[in-house]
Amino acid sequence: MNKPHYNLLVTLNSGYLRPLSVMLKSAVLSNPDADFAVYILHSSLTKRDFDHVTKAVGSDQITLYPIQMDDSMLKSAPTSGRYPAEMYYRLFASRYLPETLDRILYLDPDLVIINSLETLYSMPLENHYFVACSHIVILGLQRINELRLNMAKDTPYINSGVLLMNLALLRKEMDPAMVLDYIRKHKKVLMLPDQDVLSALYGTRTLLVDSLLYNLSERFLRDTNLRLFPGGEKVGLEWIRTHSVIVHYCGRNKPWKPRYSGTLGVFYQDVAEKISF
Repeated sequence: MNKPHYNLLVTLNSGYLRPLSVMLKSAVLSNPDADFAVYILHSSLTKRDFDHVTKAVGSDQITLYPIQMDDSMLKSAPTSGRYPAEMYYRLFASRYLPETLDRILYLDPDLVIINSLETLYSMPLENHYFVACSHIVILGLQRINELRLNMAKDTPYINSGVLLMNLALLRKEMDPAMVLDYIRKHKKVLMLPDQDVLSALYGTRTLLVDSLLYNLSERFLRDTNLRLFPGGEKVGLEWIRTHSVIVHYCGRNKPWKPRYSGTLGVFYQDVAEKISF
């Protein structure tokens, strides 16, 4: 029987090497029979950085494939300490990854995998560019995003932290110039820049899947439980341990920081204790 094989994509700078190590370790622990080819789009990492990650993960299931990027095309794109240029790389990934790959799972480094990736990774892509989740549960926020980003009504606003990418179709149809032109025209209203661009241009070509399963954050968990009818059974840690696949620590609330608030940090800490970085 063939071992499961997963192509993973990450984009980051040196500030996220330890969370990346935890994320990759969680992938190994939750998928013990799988092999992972991990493609890293970056502009400033070194061989020493990659050696640190490899040693921290400590598994021959993981093979790293660094790909050096050129930031010059993004010189006019909005960036900040919280949102560096690396966040845009996923938008152009199909142009830089090997043409032998027809799909890849992009993962933010600030997440952990707590169950098998098989169902998510093997989803039929058909005519969709991406499979992703939305964290928008309030209709008013959906309408605000539509107006702010000039999106068609009911275009989903997606969270860009977990993206199953249809590389074969993106190579054929995605126009990098369109992405750069949208950034240039709308940069004054971009709040979560890569996510805004992805939603505005490709929201209608994205297959939405359950955030409780594939992109669970503290805020989404809280909002979900608040919207339950009185007496309804709330989503708790035991349900999450059994059913959820990816827990995502998006936003400023990070479990490796001293003032982390919430219940999902336990999943990060469980893995972090198993690595030495």
